[in-house]
Amino acid sequence: MSEILALDTSNYTTSTALFRDGEIFQQKRLLPVKKGELGLRQSDAVFHHVQQLPELLEALLKEEPLKNLKAVGCSTRPRTQLGSYMPCFTVGHGAARALSAAFGVPLHLFSHQQGHIAAALWSAKRLDLFSKPFLAFHVSGGTTEAVLASPGGEEPFTVTLLAQSLDLKGGQAVDRVGKLLGLPFPAGPQLEKLAAQSQRQFRVHPSMKGADCSLSGIENKCQKMKAENEPAADIAKYCLCSVLAALDAMAAALLKEHPGLPLVFAGGVMANQFIRKALTQKYGACFAEPIFSADNAAGVAVLAAREEGLL
Repeated sequence: MSEILALDTSNYTTSTALFRDGEIFQQKRLLPVKKGELGLRQSDAVFHHVQQLPELLEALLKEEPLKNLKAVGCSTRPRTQLGSYMPCFTVGHGAARALSAAFGVPLHLFSHQQGHIAAALWSAKRLDLFSKPFLAFHVSGGTTEAVLASPGGEEPFTVTLLAQSLDLKGGQAVDRVGKLLGLPFPAGPQLEKLAAQSQRQFRVHPSMKGADCSLSGIENKCQKMKAENEPAADIAKYCLCSVLAALDAMAAALLKEHPGLPLVFAGGVMANQFIRKALTQKYGACFAEPIFSADNAAGVAVLAAREEGLL
């Protein structure tokens, strides 16, 4: 029995995970965001991670006491690109270094985006894709990108940016419309419930520039619908239809350039069942279950387990 302990302290979630014998146990918690606000300053995010990480580690190890820790894994930066940095990741990195030194085990470092993609592959039972190229979408409050993931190199897999949102990110669009409708942050789950009440059909023409998309028009359109007293459920559905239309157009454009490659969707916005159903039906795309779509340390645990030859 060998174990991997993994940490991820991203912009809005403190996450811990334990990999043991092909199972992953998690403890994670959103950072507290004041009602009516759309996020946190980095200094506040760092403070809350410092408070929450010990509590979550204690809860995880109380439920699943360590027996044979083989390595520690951690995300240290948003992406693999040179210069990618966000202060909140230093909390998890510091704790991971201390754990690695205390237990005398290796420390494996990854990017937050690599963790998201690995979590999606784990949840979708497609770890076989680690050995072949695939197209991965990372859609969250901080990122809306499509990358070419390829095996080889010093990283678990190399990531080449192919397309992105040129303005608002998918999660930002969802949260801004959620705030417009009085929903709590993050607004994704409540917006999805509200949209499910709408019977209206929308044909959205996404704003595209090549394979890149623009999402800023979603907020403007929803503000106009709100001013015209259209039902909240219709506004919520329009928002999700617009995000779906943009991702659909990005996927179609990229598949013309990279025909036949599998599609993998990761990130908190991809927990949305409406978007998941549509893209799965059209492309046979791989999605993670919600617990592995939102921010998590499970993907880091998967990557560290692979580095240790456990997967």
